[in-house]
Amino acid sequence: MTRPLPAHRTPTAPRALTCVPLPGSSAVQRPEHPGSDLETLLATYERASNPADRDRLLADVVAATMPLADSLALRYTGRGIDTEDLIQVARTALVGAVQRYRPGAGRGFEAFAVPTVRGELKRHFRDAGWMVRPPRGLQELRAELVPAEDELRQRLGRDATLTELAAAVGREGSDVAEARATASAFTPASLDAPTPSGGTAGERLADPVDVADGVLLRAVVRAEVARLTPRERVILRLRFVEERTQSEIGEAIGVSQMQVSRLLAGVLARLRERLDALVAA
Repeated sequence: MTRPLPAHRTPTAPRALTCVPLPGSSAVQRPEHPGSDLETLLATYERASNPADRDRLLADVVAATMPLADSLALRYTGRGIDTEDLIQVARTALVGAVQRYRPGAGRGFEAFAVPTVRGELKRHFRDAGWMVRPPRGLQELRAELVPAEDELRQRLGRDATLTELAAAVGREGSDVAEARATASAFTPASLDAPTPSGGTAGERLADPVDVADGVLLRAVVRAEVARLTPRERVILRLRFVEERTQSEIGEAIGVSQMQVSRLLAGVLARLRERLDALVAA
C-alpha cells in the first residue's frame, strides 16, 4: 500500500526560467535540466572542464536567455541603426555576460546581464553615431574600460567610481574621465533619461521628426561649437582633428596639461548639457 506524502512534501512542478518573450513570438525554452534553475545551470557551466560539456551548457544558457537580449535590442529600434545589427550586438553581449558571470558573486544573472547588454547597445549607438571621432588612444582606452566596468559592477554590486575604475585599468583619472566624456559628449547623455513632457529621451529619438535626426543633430553640434571661444575651438581642433596629447596642446597654447584637461572637460560638459537640453525640450 502506498503511503501518502505529508502535506509539506507535496511535489511541486520544477521551477521554470523567466524569459522575456520576443513580441509576437513565444519565449525560447531551454532543454530540461531536472531540479535545476538558471543559477544552478550557470554554476554547472562554470565548473565544467570538458570543452564539449561547456559548449553544450553554454548553448543551453544562451537558448534560455536569448529572448532577454532580443527584447532589450528591440527597445532601441527606429533610431537610425538597423534592427538586425542591434539584435546581433545584444546577443553578442549576452554571450559575453554568460561567459564572465560568476554565480553567487552578485545579485543574480539577470541583474548582471541587463545592464551589460544595455550598456553594449548604448555604446554601439555612440560608436556608430560619433559625429566627432575621438583620437585612437581614447577609443582604445574606452575599449579597456568596458570589461573593467563589467567586472567591478559584478564584484561591487554597483557602478564603479572614477577612482576605482582608473585603478582597475592602471590609468590616470583624468584620462579615464576624458574617455568617458568623449564617448557621449556629442550624443544625448542617456537614452533612458526622463523628459519634462513624459517618457524618455530614447522614446523621443524614435520619432523621425524629432531633433535626433542625424543631419539636424550634426547641424546643432556645428552651431554649438561655433558658440565656443576661439581658444576652446583651437583646443577641440588640436585634440580631435590633429589628435594631439593634452601635454602637446598645453605647449601649443601656453598652459599646463592639467589646465588643458580642465578646459576640455568643461567644453565637453557644456556641449553635452546643451544637446541634452535640446533633446529634452
